[in-house]
Parts: sequence; C-alpha cells; structure tokens
Amino acid sequence: MYAEERQQRIVDRCRARQRVEVSALAEELAVTSETIRRDLRVLERRGVLRRVHGGAVPVEGIGFEPVPMPTGGVMTAEKARIARAALAELPEEGTILLDAGTTTARLADELPSDRILTVVTHSVRIALMLTTRPNLTVMLVGGRLRGRTLATVDTWALRALKDTFVEVAFLATSGVSPARGLTTPDSAEASIKRAAIGSARRCVLLADHTKVGDDHFTKFAALNEIDTVITDSGLDAGSAAELAAAGPKVITA
Repeated sequence: MYAEERQQRIVDRCRARQRVEVSALAEELAVTSETIRRDLRVLERRGVLRRVHGGAVPVEGIGFEPVPMPTGGVMTAEKARIARAALAELPEEGTILLDAGTTTARLADELPSDRILTVVTHSVRIALMLTTRPNLTVMLVGGRLRGRTLATVDTWALRALKDTFVEVAFLATSGVSPARGLTTPDSAEASIKRAAIGSARRCVLLADHTKVGDDHFTKFAALNEIDTVITDSGLDAGSAAELAAAGPKVITA
C-alpha cells in the first residue's frame, strides 16, 4: 500500500470514529507503530487531524461532542476499573457529588449498598440509576436540560450548586492535559463543572487514558484544583508523571 493511500484510510477512519489509536491503526494496516506516527505527523502538518496522546482526532473534532452511550460506550473495562478504584475515595457518610459523565455513571452503579450517602447530581441519567437505592438520598440539581447529555445547566443549576457543600466531587471530563487542564466542548456544562469544584472539600477526576492529552473548547479547571486523578493502566508512566507534577495525586487502576 502506498503512503498516500494509507494516509487517506487513516483520515477516513479518524473522521468516522472521531478518534484513532496508533496501536490499532498499526495492526489494522499491517505496518509498524512508527510508520503510523510518521503518517500522523504528515497529516497534522496538512491540517486534517491533530495528534493527541496515543493517537489522533480530526481537526473538526475539537468542538465535537459525542452523544454519551447509556452503558458507557467505549473503554468499558477501563471505566469499570476506574469506578471500583474510586470507591476508596468515598466518605464513610455525608454528601458526594457525581458529575455528568459515563465514568461517573459507572461509579454510581458501583456505590455500596451498606453506606448512607446523599448524592448530588446534575445528571438525570445518574439520578434515575440511583432512585431505587434505599440507602441513598438523591438530590437532582434543576435547570435547563441538555438533550445531548441529559445534564442540567445554566442559572438554576448554578444557583443550587452555589449553596451546596459536599465532601467529595467526582468529576468527568472530555479532555485533560498539563498544559490546558480539564476541558469540555460545551461552555454551559463547563460552568456547572466549575461550580461543582467550588462546592467540594475534595475533587476526584475520573478519566480513562484516552482523555489524557486531549483538549476541547472550554477549560473548566486547572490540574492543581484537583486532588486526585484516577485513570487506567493504559496511561504511560511519563504522562502519569506529567499529570502528577501539575498537582494531583494520580492513581492507575
């Protein structure tokens, strides 16, 4: 296969999937990882994609916001490990906040049945998951409902969070990097995430390794505002060290 043909296939896959991984492309196209990295550098210079940790995204994907799948969609095994590791960050009692996101939803599913907690969330999906749990008091933050993520945003939600205090906020993000911090495509949801951080004694970020090195439209926090980052073992040691150098404790599950 000629380089031009291979690179066109990479572009096609990147636009269709919104993200491609170096290792998967190397296996799929029967070439070395270094060949794929060289192709990605060429394509980035042409302005058709942008390299991120472990792969690439299309340039139009910077503001792209995928519709979350109810079951978490991709990286399900990794998200399950992250959620189980996050259980160690739960208080024995009191109030926690669960941000809207697929990994935080997985944590909601893992919450122990023998612990009395109040759960604040602006995610309708998470609230519905927890509504039958007798040991939990669920406080759903009101506001404008975003159909894309089933999360409440805007003034009503911000007012509620301004007067809320929680022991631990478990946060989700679309991207995280030492340079840009925590980012997400939608500015309204970014405002809610900032308010959630302001309401919490401690902040724990749940993010699988594909989020690391990825940047999106709106920044909602710097890494030094986060106490702990829980990710999966797919994150290389160098990237984990860079995150930790910016402030938070980094746990790989």
